Amino acid sequence: MASIEQIVNELSNRKLTVATAESCTGGLIASTIVDVPGASDCFNEGYVTYSNEAKMKNLGVKDETLMAFGAVSTETATEMAKGVRRTAKADFGVSSTGIAGPGGGSPKKPVGLVYIGCAYGDNQVAVRELHLSGDRTSVRKQAACAALDLLDECMKKL
Repeated sequence: MASIEQIVNELSNRKLTVATAESCTGGLIASTIVDVPGASDCFNEGYVTYSNEAKMKNLGVKDETLMAFGAVSTETATEMAKGVRRTAKADFGVSSTGIAGPGGGSPKKPVGLVYIGCAYGDNQVAVRELHLSGDRTSVRKQAACAALDLLDECMKKL
């Protein structure tokens, strides 16, 4: 598990770029990246696509995907990551979608359920299903950290 400084430095040194598409993390992944001096060398752009309409308009998430699987799903996290990578013309697209709480959960999709994704390489996408606990702020922070860890894993594959 690399630090955010190591991730930003490696991206910059390898002349690779990253873009983010966030729902439940609300810009926290992007903010964590840009907290590092020199992030402008590797961070292209970030979207906070909280509504389904924003996911479709800005990232190309399909209405059919949202209807069949919901916004909080592997499929939506995949389309968000691919969409932001394509839109931003970045080497990596990182996504987050989930239920931070305290409300909004259901027995099938409880509070703390988060999907993070990373699109990279030749149309490859890695997605992780997370079951996080704690209050809203804690869930969001844990999800952002997990997304950056996933980015680090994907960087090692490229």
